[in-house]
Amino acid sequence: MTDITITRINRFPIKGLSAERLESVQLTAGDGIPGDRLYGFARHNSGFDPQNPKPLPKDRFVVLLKEAALAGLDTQFNSNTQQLEINSGQKISSFDIQTQDGRIAAATFLFDELQLSDPEPPVFVSSAPHRFTDVSVVSPVMMNAISVVNIASVKELGKRLGTELNPARFRANIEIDGLDPFEELEAVGASFKFGDVTLRLISRTKRCAATEVNPETAERDLKLPYLLRKELGHMDMGVYVEVVSGGTIHQGDTGQLVL
Repeated sequence: MTDITITRINRFPIKGLSAERLESVQLTAGDGIPGDRLYGFARHNSGFDPQNPKPLPKDRFVVLLKEAALAGLDTQFNSNTQQLEINSGQKISSFDIQTQDGRIAAATFLFDELQLSDPEPPVFVSSAPHRFTDVSVVSPVMMNAISVVNIASVKELGKRLGTELNPARFRANIEIDGLDPFEELEAVGASFKFGDVTLRLISRTKRCAATEVNPETAERDLKLPYLLRKELGHMDMGVYVEVVSGGTIHQGDTGQLVL
C-alpha cells in the first residue's frame, strides 16, 4: 500500500466557473461532491430541458473548452443565498440567482464580458440532482464521479515540457500527493482509502482543450492534449473515482492506494 495525502479539495458549484476550496467534505456512497456542478450556463439552443434533464456535451455550456477568458473571472457562488459574485478584475458584480431577473443579468454579463459568438446570451440552468459533469454523457454512475489529480504526475509532465504546470489547469475535485508520477493511471480498479472512506478508481481522465488555458493568465499557452500524447502516448491526466463507502475527508488526511 502507498501512503497518500489529500492536498486540496475543490467544489465547482457552477460548471465552467471558479473552484470553491473546501477544508472538508462529507461523501455518500454512489454520489459526487455535494454541490458540485449542479448549475451551469447553457449556451443558446443547447437543447437542455430542466424538466427532463439529459447529459449533454460540454461544449453546449459556457466552459473553458471554448472560452479561455473564463479563467480571468474570479467567481463565488453561495448555494444557500443563491448569490453569484463575479470579479472581472475591473469591477465586482453581484447577481441574485433566486430571481429570473438576476439569472438573466448574470447570463448577459457573461455574454458581454466573454464576447460570446452565440446569437443570444446563455441561460442559467439547474435540475438537481442532475450534475453537469464532463463525463455525465457516459453513464449515470459517471455523472457522480469525482475527479482526482496526482500532483506528482502534474510536476513530472511539467518537467518533461520544461515548464511549471499549475494543477488548477485540470480542475480536479481532489488533489493528492504521495504516489509516483502516473501511478494512478495504472491503478484503475484499485481504491483510495481514507479512514472509512473508500474511493474506487473507475477510469482515467482524458483531457480536452480546456487544459490548454493557463489559469493564471487566461491564455491558451500549451496544447496539452497534443503534448500529453507526444510525451506519454495518450491524453490522460488524473482519474475518476466513485464513492464506495462514505464518510468525511479533510484536506491533509492521509490514506492508502489499495490494489
